[in-house]
Amino acid sequence: QVIKCKAAVLWEANKPFSIEEVEVAPPKQHEVRIKIMATGICRSDDHVITGALVMPFPIIIGHEAAGVVESVGQGVTSIKPGDKVIPLFVPQCGECKSCLNPKGNICSKTDLDTPAGLMPDGTSRFTCKGKAIHHFLGTSTFTEYTVVHESAVAKIDSAAPLEKVCLIGCGFSTGYGAALQTAKVKPGSTCAIFGLGGVGLSVVIGCKAAGASRIIAVDINSAKFAKAKELGATDCINPKDFNKPIQKVLMEMTGEGVDYSFEVIGHTDTMTAALACCQRNYGVSVIVGVPPAAQKITFDPMLLFTGRSWKGSVFGGWKSKDAIPKLVADYMKKKFVLDPLITHTLPWTKINEGFDLLRTGK
Repeated sequence: QVIKCKAAVLWEANKPFSIEEVEVAPPKQHEVRIKIMATGICRSDDHVITGALVMPFPIIIGHEAAGVVESVGQGVTSIKPGDKVIPLFVPQCGECKSCLNPKGNICSKTDLDTPAGLMPDGTSRFTCKGKAIHHFLGTSTFTEYTVVHESAVAKIDSAAPLEKVCLIGCGFSTGYGAALQTAKVKPGSTCAIFGLGGVGLSVVIGCKAAGASRIIAVDINSAKFAKAKELGATDCINPKDFNKPIQKVLMEMTGEGVDYSFEVIGHTDTMTAALACCQRNYGVSVIVGVPPAAQKITFDPMLLFTGRSWKGSVFGGWKSKDAIPKLVADYMKKKFVLDPLITHTLPWTKINEGFDLLRTGK
């Protein structure tokens, strides 16, 4: 059965969302149709609107959500209608090189590299005004109903509050995992986090959980410092308060630089600053923010020659299908908090207002 429902469609770049009636086709073989109950707004979604993350239009974006399975296609055995689930923008097929390698998490089935904006079979499940609408990262959550591949959905605890655990679909897991999985922060270490949005704050939570003794939060918006301290930051600094490069400030604060640094903004200048502020011989710097399209980094290779490690982290390094149910279980056991990451709750028809709040740092 085709479902008619409302969705926030982006017809072109740099324009607001248009709330439209769309038709959502039934799930095909190995696909799952989900009723979306809650979705978060992530900066990566905004990158699609501005063109920093290049995607085909028209498109339904959104990738951080939780919902309830409405129906399943032929051959789906792991999930049934009524299950509470989180869609996965990084799938886990269990068969490709990354899935089979214990260190890997970027499944070859992901639509990150050369985005087609379609389901694995090369077609779309969304139609609006007679036109096919593209999918986003295999999830498309800014709609009342979506269709995802079986490899891109995780079943979670039926008691989990969907309006909170939707954040485990991207923001929280990405930051928390960057600290615990990618950097593997050690107890007693010193960390610096550039950018204190939802993902940056989740890195703070991860560094604290790992036992870091000093957590330095860096942002040009000082209004974000109180929340960073509440979640575990020991120092907060605003680059605007200094007339020297922020990496010099951090070097002076720590003696030889931090053990771990995290860039959670997606700017090339802060990526090189984060690399430069970590200890020259054994420091580890992790790029968590999505790099802008068509920009290159120029840096002094001596920064790496002395022994620093520069790493990237997508979805916190977690193998999605395996990790999400465990992270939700940890949340239910109160091993970490999500409430401080939720600033506003809006009816989803006010999605444009939500993006305005994101862009103004609120």
